[in-house]
Amino acid sequence: MLSVERPELSANRVFWPGQICFLVLLAIGLPVLFFFWPWWTASTLVALSMLFYVLFTVYKLSLVYFSVSSTAQITVAPESIAELDEASLPIYSVLVPLYHESESVGGLVQALTEMDYPSDKMDVQLLLEEDDEETRGAVEGLTLPQGFRATVVPVSLPRTKPKACNIGLDLALGKYLVIYDAEDRPEPDQLKKAVIAFARTESEGRSGHGEVICLQSKLNFYNPRQNLMTKWFTAEYSAWFDLSLPGLCALGSFIPLGGTSNHFHTDKLRELMGWDAFNVTEDCDLGARIYRAGYASRMLDTTTWEEACSRLRFWIPQRTRWLKGYMQTHLVHMRKPLHLMRELGVRNFLHFNVLVGGVVVCFLLNPIYWVLAGFWFVTRSGTLMSLFPLPVFAMGAFCLFIGNFAFVYSSMLGCYRRNYFDLVKHALLSPLYWVLMSYAGWRALFQLFSNPFKWEKTQHGLHKDASAGGSATE
Repeated sequence: MLSVERPELSANRVFWPGQICFLVLLAIGLPVLFFFWPWWTASTLVALSMLFYVLFTVYKLSLVYFSVSSTAQITVAPESIAELDEASLPIYSVLVPLYHESESVGGLVQALTEMDYPSDKMDVQLLLEEDDEETRGAVEGLTLPQGFRATVVPVSLPRTKPKACNIGLDLALGKYLVIYDAEDRPEPDQLKKAVIAFARTESEGRSGHGEVICLQSKLNFYNPRQNLMTKWFTAEYSAWFDLSLPGLCALGSFIPLGGTSNHFHTDKLRELMGWDAFNVTEDCDLGARIYRAGYASRMLDTTTWEEACSRLRFWIPQRTRWLKGYMQTHLVHMRKPLHLMRELGVRNFLHFNVLVGGVVVCFLLNPIYWVLAGFWFVTRSGTLMSLFPLPVFAMGAFCLFIGNFAFVYSSMLGCYRRNYFDLVKHALLSPLYWVLMSYAGWRALFQLFSNPFKWEKTQHGLHKDASAGGSATE
């Protein structure tokens, strides 16, 4: 178990002594600085914030630029799939953690039976919590196909998805392994594509960083048009999985994995001791540990269709958990920054800090500057303007016009590349979506201190039928 054998890599302990000392010094030092040098302290913080925003904007634009590279993702042609000898295919393990998912079980089993992979080569584990009688009853009421089995996860702390996945990993039979969520609908040929892609990376030798042991599929939604929330969510996912992650892949960067459709070399995943049971965004953390161990991940050009959360009261807890997990991941891996830099290399060290820490910082800082901007427009305060000398004001103007354009444009472009042409206009309203993400970010920060291991489960089964929500293949 990672938290026992490698406690320095587990979120079991939120803050280490050095980080506690830093927080204490910050809590004491900032008020002291503001008391004695208020203008200098405020103007310095504003200047540093503007510089951060500028660099973050340029970084995001560069990912979009590199996403069109030929090395941005692994593409498997239909001809390559047709040439496969099914008798030689390896056993493929599929882990599906389920908790209060009785309404999704039937569709899940149906989707997995439709996978274009020999049934006698599939090792599917439905991971059921011992005290979840409703879901266990739904599974027991089905006649499970060949290769399917139910694995009961005993009641124990922490009550998290990664803990269940670790139990499934111990019992997995396959050479390769993939994680799917209850509502997932992967493309039928996804497992075959992964087998071919792994073979291709092995024949090509080591990547720029190391042996490829993980392939991340793209994620998108089968209910993109259900309401305004799902339209924003779809624009965000399209930009992230179709532009940002392929751009990272082209740069040979560390990839923060998504929570589903990660394909692994099973033996290598066991070598890494699986997932951190105490990290509520265990996928991002595992993405970092893959690179720290000298291995690499790549993007695979195949899609798994999920259900976009359509109700704000469920979306906020989901996003809170994701951002809290990013905070946990950054705290864990930055316990020894110099050691991390040696393991990742300078380039991936910077990627990690921008992608994991930088995203969180953006969501936390945004409301502060929205309030300052609103205050200035109302009062035209000269004192406030004094915090923005010409170089700082220029950076702020760049962020206001170029930065906001960059993020809106990436959402629009993501929709366009997915052929969601009718959703492009909704990406123009993305700034309203950012307000919700900032609220979730501050909620995550408070929860990090008050209840760091709380797993706020996403409610599924809220989508309308495919005809109302739009076909996933449009």
